[in-house]
Amino acid sequence: MADRKKETCSISLPHSVYGAQWLRGWESQAAELAGLSLYQLMERAGAGAFCVLSWVYPFARHYLILAGHGNNGGDAYVVARLAAARGKTVTLIECPGRSPLPEPASRARQAWLDTGGSIAPADTLWPQDIDVIVDGLLGTGLQNAPRPPCSVLIETANAHGAPIVALDIASGLNAETGAVAGSAIRAAHTVTFIALKPGLLTGKARSVTGQLHYNDLGLGEWLQPHPPLMARLTAEDLTRWLMPRDPCSHKGDNGRLLIIGGDHGLSGAIRMTGEAALRTGAGLVRILTRESNIGSLLSARPELMVESLNDDSVRQGLDWADVVVIGPGMGQTDWGKNALRIAENCTKPMLWDADALNLLAINPQKRHNRIITPHPGEAARLLNINTGVIEKDRVVAARDIIKRYGGVVVLKGAGTLVADASGHMALADVGNAGMASGGMGDLLSGIIGGLLAQKLSLYDAACAGCVIHGATADLLALEKGTRGMLATDLLPALYQFVNPERIT
Repeated sequence: MADRKKETCSISLPHSVYGAQWLRGWESQAAELAGLSLYQLMERAGAGAFCVLSWVYPFARHYLILAGHGNNGGDAYVVARLAAARGKTVTLIECPGRSPLPEPASRARQAWLDTGGSIAPADTLWPQDIDVIVDGLLGTGLQNAPRPPCSVLIETANAHGAPIVALDIASGLNAETGAVAGSAIRAAHTVTFIALKPGLLTGKARSVTGQLHYNDLGLGEWLQPHPPLMARLTAEDLTRWLMPRDPCSHKGDNGRLLIIGGDHGLSGAIRMTGEAALRTGAGLVRILTRESNIGSLLSARPELMVESLNDDSVRQGLDWADVVVIGPGMGQTDWGKNALRIAENCTKPMLWDADALNLLAINPQKRHNRIITPHPGEAARLLNINTGVIEKDRVVAARDIIKRYGGVVVLKGAGTLVADASGHMALADVGNAGMASGGMGDLLSGIIGGLLAQKLSLYDAACAGCVIHGATADLLALEKGTRGMLATDLLPALYQFVNPERIT
């Protein structure tokens, strides 16, 4: 019975993400096409949100509702009216604005008053027995940091202790970018409407959104003809890229991958990259590294081919390989710089990571046969800006990197983005805080390199690799938790996601 109720409250999260600004302009047109007024849409939003509230907090008796001075506040008034009609105690606190309420929100406010509801000012002393807080303060149009009294209400809500359910988006979170400029609601649940927005999935979103619920308000069919800003990727998408193998295939069919890196003291990075490539299904993996690393790498993983890195071995390796990964543990000494100088003009599919990216930032060049996989700090060096600018708008940062360097970029972080020069963009909606540990990036390089070796395109390999990486970590987090997760813990579990018959 609970499952059926959940299905009526929200719809499975879609795999398309639309720009928040575009959606605000399109909403009126869509309502007209659907034969609905904006007030009717607001009624649907409030009803959908109240349904989720009733499902996740069925025993909540006292609702404290925060209503802002916009359409987000209008949704809050609808929730208040529905909650009161169900016998809930409702305390509604209004955050005033400088301009008149939009007509639909004004109508919702009056409907609340007409049913006997009351509105308390922003400086009201909060009751002690609140069971749940509903955030309807600021919507998807927010551009700057919240100001008093809204910012004060946000901070009071966060400090209270009762769970918070946000309407459409957590107040203070930028719907377009996922940035947080000042105070932001830390929601336990967010009920978003009409479409997913990028700010719900990347940047600081995971810190403030909580569990995300979705309701298209009946406009889904009108949205479908419009191209999304980006695709949202999950483990469900992996069967698009990972076809069952031909029973007669041999190791040569599964690709020859060359990995270059592993300076003194950094052999662990190159080992994780190589082993991840093997676990992902690459047929043959050759590593070029410091001679002193050879014995330890072969004893740890005998399936790897390991040789000393020098000019001749790099040239021979480039001739042998189908795909090249360069950078993990490479360092920035002359040893690594010389290897990159020889390899940089290779025309085969390549992936550059770690110190290869730091050297690329010093000597920028554009290549269309290459994936680059920067974390925000590396991205900042590639664009010669600070990390804060990257995190302020990750979508713009990914596009700027593509413009300057070409190929495909994987901008790592919470809500990893994948973009290419033709305008495609995707967000890997997988991964967790346990991945904030050393070696995870080396693992990702090996996973993507292994997929490239199996003849996936640059963009598809980057997308599939990010999903495999994050979904595997999510499986481990579900089983064991996030704290203490090691990159090498993922290696035995990759089977779950690189074999289509095991994906459920």
